[in-house]
Amino acid sequence: MLDQEKITRERANRARAIKKAGGMDAALDAGTLPQYADITLSEAIVLGLIRQDVTTFLGIFGHGSTEIGEVLRVYEGEGIVQTYPVRHETEAVHAATALRWVTGKKACVFTSIGPGAMHALAGSLAPLSDGLGVWFLLGDETTEDEGPNMQQIPGHEQNLFLQLFGVMGSAYMLHTPEAVGVALRRGLNTVDHPYRRGPFYLLLPMNTQPMIITDFNLRMLPKNPPPPLGPAADHLFEAAVEKITAAKKVVIKIGGGARGAGDELVELLELSDGVAVTSPLISGIIPFWHERNMTVGGSKGSLSGNYAMEEADLLIAVGSRFVCQSDCSRTGYPKVQHVININGDVAAATHYTKTTAMIGDIRATLKKLNEILKVGGVSKPKAASKWFTACRKKREEWDRFREQRYDTPELYDDTWKREVLTQPAAIKAASDWARKNEAVSFYDAGDVQANGFQIVEDDRLGQTFTETGASYMGFAASAVLASALSDTPFYALALSGDGSFMMNPQILIDGLEHGATGCIMVLDNRRMAAISGLQMDQYGKVYATGDSVEVDYVALANAVKGVKGIFGGYTTDSLKKALDEAKAYKGISLIHVPVYCGPDPLGGMGVFGRWNVGNWCTTTQSLRREIGL
Repeated sequence: MLDQEKITRERANRARAIKKAGGMDAALDAGTLPQYADITLSEAIVLGLIRQDVTTFLGIFGHGSTEIGEVLRVYEGEGIVQTYPVRHETEAVHAATALRWVTGKKACVFTSIGPGAMHALAGSLAPLSDGLGVWFLLGDETTEDEGPNMQQIPGHEQNLFLQLFGVMGSAYMLHTPEAVGVALRRGLNTVDHPYRRGPFYLLLPMNTQPMIITDFNLRMLPKNPPPPLGPAADHLFEAAVEKITAAKKVVIKIGGGARGAGDELVELLELSDGVAVTSPLISGIIPFWHERNMTVGGSKGSLSGNYAMEEADLLIAVGSRFVCQSDCSRTGYPKVQHVININGDVAAATHYTKTTAMIGDIRATLKKLNEILKVGGVSKPKAASKWFTACRKKREEWDRFREQRYDTPELYDDTWKREVLTQPAAIKAASDWARKNEAVSFYDAGDVQANGFQIVEDDRLGQTFTETGASYMGFAASAVLASALSDTPFYALALSGDGSFMMNPQILIDGLEHGATGCIMVLDNRRMAAISGLQMDQYGKVYATGDSVEVDYVALANAVKGVKGIFGGYTTDSLKKALDEAKAYKGISLIHVPVYCGPDPLGGMGVFGRWNVGNWCTTTQSLRREIGL
């Protein structure tokens, strides 16, 4: 029988040793933390995560995670970890994802068995799609099969949760406590992968969590992440230079994997006489107003971005995984004769046919490619080329198109029975305000997101975060919680549609509880406007994508004592005043902004690309087969 008092005392002693030494390795080296210990599986896991610099835990405890909770209680009491209980597991995942994205800090989401784990699984689509490493500790059914456990997946097969989570990504079920080191190594390789980070699901049977591992060697807990690759293989550079030299119309598609290589990309643009088409994931990697930035492309792309894609004869793809919207369901480059694909992931690098796949570290590969181009004196025109001039004209046309919408900030809306702000005008005012006030902006899924990534004018990375990988409704509002988890304070601004906000409104409570600093700006049109627009374009009718229920969001926010609800008004001036008022408030606030939704083209940013959805599929697929890229 376990002596819980002794276990708790020894846990506290280990935690104090780590605290006093300034870290687990320092305590081991000093001998104040004994290398061998009789230790429960749950404590071994927590120590293993601490050794990997994971000290932030958030989620919801249940009967499937009480032992993990007890370990965290003791270690938090000694100042080693911090635990943030929240009101929904999906919210926890979004906050952990945003924390890793904005600050680089790792976090672990914990859940009980059953519905809580399923909520976390759904939320993990975001870090999985966007390449962000997040740890998961998930309660699971017992290993002795004494009968159905409450909230397990019903059935008589073994390891059903492992099968389910394993389909989503990397998962490990700790049936045998002594395998904890291997499990943590696999998790470390996933969460800190040099090119394709993602969620790691560690499934913890309820009966193995409290099991004692005798004489466990704490140095078996892994700590070193997998190292990056070097540049691509030498022989590939000659082929790449040959293609760049021969091309007349170079487009460089910049995906999320290119983070950290902005300077190299700008240099390659000049050397290749290329133009850039960017992903919403890396807003600011090239300054918005750079003369070679054609901005976003794809099914929700800009006039200039899509023109560059349509007309280019050479595609240089950098860190992109080619989501359907980003390359118009593989029809976005109809005139491209060859692809140079620079990526650390084999599958992404070989996505297209007619490809020189340069598999290696993206930044190192770009540096080497640029040096070879410079040494070889690649003959690109010193004066403005026809290609560059044509693309600049399209970019100027796109800028005028945008300005027309900003010049008409209000339109009459039948739902509101008055003139209200358009989404482009509201988003432009908010994004300009955010840059001026050094706020970190998060954009939620839907029409807000699609309009937003065509409007933001970032000049550097880290100003705007748009979760386009999974396009998860409720992400932006939940991401505000990351401001409370970060070691470096920042002010968060979430731009969310009314539908997305109501997916995760508990941020008003959890943000207040944990000291979040930020504002949720609810752009309210009582519709799923992105889908309404798609329905109208495809079928000429709108169906089941709106409602008639009016919600007083200001009153809803003020109902949570300590949250400040503000009405944003009907003009850009009133919205800016509301944002100033929110920023001056010490805590979390919500601004309600009624916005236009309707047929007037000045009410949105438009759509200029193709997409393999609905009744467009036949045409789009036929074109893809014809192009054969």
